Amino acid sequence: MIDRNLLVLASIVFIDMAGIGLIVPVMPSLIQSLTGQGLDQAATWGGWLLFTYALMQFLFAPVIGGLSDRFGRRPVLLTTLALLGVDYALMAMAPSLAWLFVGRAISGVMGASYAAANSCIADSIAAERRGAAFGMLGGAGAAGFVLGPAIGGLIGQFGDRLPFVAAALLCATGVIFGWWRFEETLDPARRRRFDPFRSNPLGTIGRMARLPLVIGCLGAIFLMQLASQAQLSVWAYYGTAKFAWTPATTGATIALFGVLLVLTQGVLSGRAIARFGPVRTATVSLAFAVPSFLILAFAPSTAVVLVGMVIGCVPGLCFPAMQQLMSPRVPEDAQGELQGAIASTISLTAIIGPPLMTGVFAAYADAQGPFFPGAPFVLAAGLMAGAVAVLAVTLSRHARVEGPA
Repeated sequence: MIDRNLLVLASIVFIDMAGIGLIVPVMPSLIQSLTGQGLDQAATWGGWLLFTYALMQFLFAPVIGGLSDRFGRRPVLLTTLALLGVDYALMAMAPSLAWLFVGRAISGVMGASYAAANSCIADSIAAERRGAAFGMLGGAGAAGFVLGPAIGGLIGQFGDRLPFVAAALLCATGVIFGWWRFEETLDPARRRRFDPFRSNPLGTIGRMARLPLVIGCLGAIFLMQLASQAQLSVWAYYGTAKFAWTPATTGATIALFGVLLVLTQGVLSGRAIARFGPVRTATVSLAFAVPSFLILAFAPSTAVVLVGMVIGCVPGLCFPAMQQLMSPRVPEDAQGELQGAIASTISLTAIIGPPLMTGVFAAYADAQGPFFPGAPFVLAAGLMAGAVAVLAVTLSRHARVEGPA
């Protein structure tokens, strides 16, 4: 893949993630207007909407990956982005909560295009350079995650529906740009027949289980992402309960962490992998997650939280390094299947994680019980320690069998 094509792909990923983020700030008020209920009930419905989105991604990421292995990356990527834009336009007109649920279900299906996007890198970038490219896509997604909600919050001041319109227009822009500038990366000779028995979470994981390094990395990814749900699920509640953060402070900390991830994945990951190798980069960087979560759990002030966040961005180097290790172990005609397995694994944690982490938070933030808002981060530190152990064992076995990567 020429550098221009990679830049175009990163732009598409950025647009995709920014479109998702645009609608986040207005969801509470939109749900309230559709249901006539208070904020507490709106939060409950919002949780079920997130569950719906994650469930559909879990189910359909292998399908999208399998379709991209059959028809090529470009048509699948552009089609899913176009349909996502149509879905945003329909949600902008949602007359009821049920309509919004249907829209989020469709968004979850189309948002599974992550599998096709990452497969483009495996198609046409040499194995030793893939980590940097995977990091660049991760950085582009993180940038969209940061800017999307910020822009959506500004637009949302003029109406709850306008961010959906903006997201639809952004997707349309991405489709036009991709149609004009993005080149197909999967040679027709390397495509395979679409197999519905392989293109589902169980079938895909079953195929990956035949590859010890890949299934070990997927196990580590599951524990990593489940731990990360502590930040995604309880961050605002944790800051409010422990430090009396305002919404502005909460938003600023989220934006800061997003910027740190952009720098870590988009800029530093390739350099770290080139200098230290993917095995050392993955294992050492992931180990930083454990002290990071413990600092967040016991932080006495917001300043110490910021220290924990800076340390916590170092594990952002791990995922691109693991991607570089996994992709050469999978046949060329199954790269989409691998990316679908990764996406399904991450989506599964988005289904399990929020109720788990919010439940732990509620148990220790009750005024009548022991007050410890950082409890979810202690659990996250334990999960991350498990991820470090799984990854270390997996990569040490890999080194004994194949030699250092």
